[in-house]
Amino acid sequence: MRKSPERVLPGRSRPWQDYALFVVLVVPNLALLTVFVYRPLADNIRLSFTDWNIADPVANSVGFDNYIEWWQRDDSWKVVGNTVIFTVAAVVVSMALGLALAMLLDRKLFGRNVVRSAIFAPFVISGAAIGVAFQFIFDPSFGLVQDVLHRLGVDNVPDFYQDPEWALFMVTLTYIWKNLGYAFVIYLAALQGVRAELLEAAEMDGASSWTRFTRVLLPQLRPTTFFLSITVLLNSLQVFDIINVMTRGGPLGNGTTTMVFQVYEESFRNFRAGYGATVATIMFVVLLVVTLIQVRVMDRGER
Repeated sequence: MRKSPERVLPGRSRPWQDYALFVVLVVPNLALLTVFVYRPLADNIRLSFTDWNIADPVANSVGFDNYIEWWQRDDSWKVVGNTVIFTVAAVVVSMALGLALAMLLDRKLFGRNVVRSAIFAPFVISGAAIGVAFQFIFDPSFGLVQDVLHRLGVDNVPDFYQDPEWALFMVTLTYIWKNLGYAFVIYLAALQGVRAELLEAAEMDGASSWTRFTRVLLPQLRPTTFFLSITVLLNSLQVFDIINVMTRGGPLGNGTTTMVFQVYEESFRNFRAGYGATVATIMFVVLLVVTLIQVRVMDRGER
């Protein structure tokens, strides 16, 4: 039989073993976070105020010039628009489809384990490999999409590699296909913990399917939805491999360039690591604000 944890009475200090255990557990993790997360973050912010070009060991301070340049450049807002469209579509569609598929495959259906595996499989495949495969699917000459549209009688078949809007649609759809399995598995696990008696009680009271879904099921999935909204948002903003393989940020210059891809282009193609650090810092600040807002909304929902 397990012993219950020893309670600390008021006026008595904790035993030194508790403090030792705290130090042993926390200090190594804190040291790793400091070395691999916080220090690179601080270095990135410092470099955003310089003209460092990677090859030069000296980084000269330029003050806020990089931030002023980013604000005044026309392509900055095009890149921000691409990032917002790509991220919002990826988060909303991935989570909505993931929840729908999880609810469907939570039922006792024939062969559901095979279908579950098929849905989750793309998530563990390399983004570069998926990008190469979807290049052939969307190929304007012999791609599967072109062939299907021609068979359906569509005359003006879009060129996914020359039209910037269709190119952005192509990379977004490819990423959603890859990421769908992640949201699906998380929601499927959450559905195992849903209180079925509440759904049954609502059904006995005559509640419609939509009412049971919105008033009974979704509130129970709120913590999972909050977790997914943050993790899918962060993962979507860091997508690089699919865009690099399929379009390299094009067509027409920056048709599918997102902020993280712009960091790569400025740092390693244009050798402007200082400006690339500026874009990364702006993206970090935006992400921090969005995450804080999500946490605030979640806290209010639990009260």
